[in-house]
Amino acid sequence: MFQIDRRILTHFDFLIPILVLPIIVISYYLIAEANTMLANKQIVYYTVGFVVFLLFFIIPIKKIEWVIPFFYWVTIILLLSVDFFGIAKLGARRWLEIPFVHFTIQPSEIFKPAFILMLAYLIKNNPPEENGYGWKSFFKLSFYILLPFVLVAKEPDLGTAMVLVLLGYGTLFVIGVHKKIWITLAIIIGICSPLMYNSLHDYQKQRITDFISEKPSYHVKQSIIAIGSGGLTGKERSEATQTHYKFLPIATSDFIFAYTVERLGFWGALGLIVCYASLVTHLLSLNFLLKEDYFARVITSGISLLIFFYMSINIAMTIGLAPVVGVPLPFYSYGGSSFITFFALFGILENLLAFRFDPTYRSIKYSL
Repeated sequence: MFQIDRRILTHFDFLIPILVLPIIVISYYLIAEANTMLANKQIVYYTVGFVVFLLFFIIPIKKIEWVIPFFYWVTIILLLSVDFFGIAKLGARRWLEIPFVHFTIQPSEIFKPAFILMLAYLIKNNPPEENGYGWKSFFKLSFYILLPFVLVAKEPDLGTAMVLVLLGYGTLFVIGVHKKIWITLAIIIGICSPLMYNSLHDYQKQRITDFISEKPSYHVKQSIIAIGSGGLTGKERSEATQTHYKFLPIATSDFIFAYTVERLGFWGALGLIVCYASLVTHLLSLNFLLKEDYFARVITSGISLLIFFYMSINIAMTIGLAPVVGVPLPFYSYGGSSFITFFALFGILENLLAFRFDPTYRSIKYSL
């Protein structure tokens, strides 16, 4: 008879699902209110996400680390293939169609777990010195960060590409890089920013123009109206005219935060932000528990930074503080790709935490 080792439950981090569950519940409530059909589809995504979580939780990640580089390069090939075989939607070529079943996948979403795992693999095998990484190691790691940035930005998907760059270098910042490198990079980026702007597509330049102009774009204007009309406690469903009369664009995905404020008000939005802040803070705090386990530290830091960047960019764009890009709210916006990706990452993280008692599974000691 199959029995679960009690030590797995002892080391399993139950605080993570406790913090994520309220976000999912509120999201489903609002999506179901706006569109029943989308809510039914979202249940399917929840189910697939849970199955993916279990799959990655039971896979002995540290015992098959040798697979990680292969996984990384396979996803790079998928990103490359988008340019040749990709399907265009709304002017962007970001999807691949699975033969015979006519489902599409977005390689940039599949790439995120491979990206974080590859950084963990590289950093574990070449940990930083006492003063942080020097130029040689920094350039080597930068290759694995900038390659996917170029491929994803070419689709074009500048929002996801920028998230990958911020995620990669943010993780290196947490792990440790010599400060002179950051100062040098800041100067170089400042000097090269005009050239970087000229290389953007016309619609990307238009988003920046809309962002810095005195009057916001139509989408942002409707979003701000929805947020302002919510007040402190929000509106009843029948009075949420911005959403239900279709003034607010993409209310269940990109602009779901504005929809949240319209329905639940300032206090509801604050509660949502507190849930995200608590989750990110808890994940970052695991760095103190994991200490010298650079593999697990990169995983937990990568997940926390990915949630933080997604949350910050999405909320900022809905209130006019950032250009509009297609970045969802984690576990909250309608859709399956992002949700399943995050649950795969949480499955990997919980695997590293729950099985840390097994001496054959780890080569370092954890502090408790």
